[in-house]
Amino acid sequence: MTRVVIADDQALVRTGFQMILASAGIEVVGQASDGVAAIAATRRTRPDVVLMDIRMPVMDGLEATRRILAESPTTVEGEPTRILILTTFDLDQYVYAALTAGASGFLLKDVTPDHLVHAVRLVRQGDALLAPSITRRLVERFARVDPGRAARHRDLATLTPRELEVLTLLARGLSNAELAETLRLSEATVKTHVTRILTKLQLRDRVQAVVLAYETGLVTPGRRSLGP
Repeated sequence: MTRVVIADDQALVRTGFQMILASAGIEVVGQASDGVAAIAATRRTRPDVVLMDIRMPVMDGLEATRRILAESPTTVEGEPTRILILTTFDLDQYVYAALTAGASGFLLKDVTPDHLVHAVRLVRQGDALLAPSITRRLVERFARVDPGRAARHRDLATLTPRELEVLTLLARGLSNAELAETLRLSEATVKTHVTRILTKLQLRDRVQAVVLAYETGLVTPGRRSLGP
């Protein structure tokens, strides 16, 4: 069962999220009303996913995310703990700050219950997730090729043709399941390719891989990559 910590300064929001997740068979193992409490709850419960609000008292969600991930937390099963940012503010600076902090996903609080459940499960599996409206601007910003960064990532040459193909499709927003279907591979094989890509390029997660793909010019923006 997926285990979640909810960090939000509004009790009604925490209660609502808990009800939605519980109805989908997802266990909420801790709640927090500020960033400091979120760090403590994460250490205590070792959840699979932390739903982290950005604007909270005492310590905001971005700083809490940085501090949690700096400790390289793991779940009770030994997998990395993932953080999914939730906010009412659809502002670019929060998106970039959340990604820099190491968040695996970014959603607005007006998402539907089904979308929230899907997001938690997707991030739990190691996929990255961004709301479509945010993804569009994110791609537009990072689509500017940075020659300096490209020079620092000549390790792209260490990727096999198949790994380059996987990275390209990953950057276009495909999940592991979609990659498997497109490439006619098993999801286990896809996960192996993604893990090798991250290791070779010394990247933390899929979000960094997507950013790198655009910054180095491996992928350029287009309608296929932006989603609906």
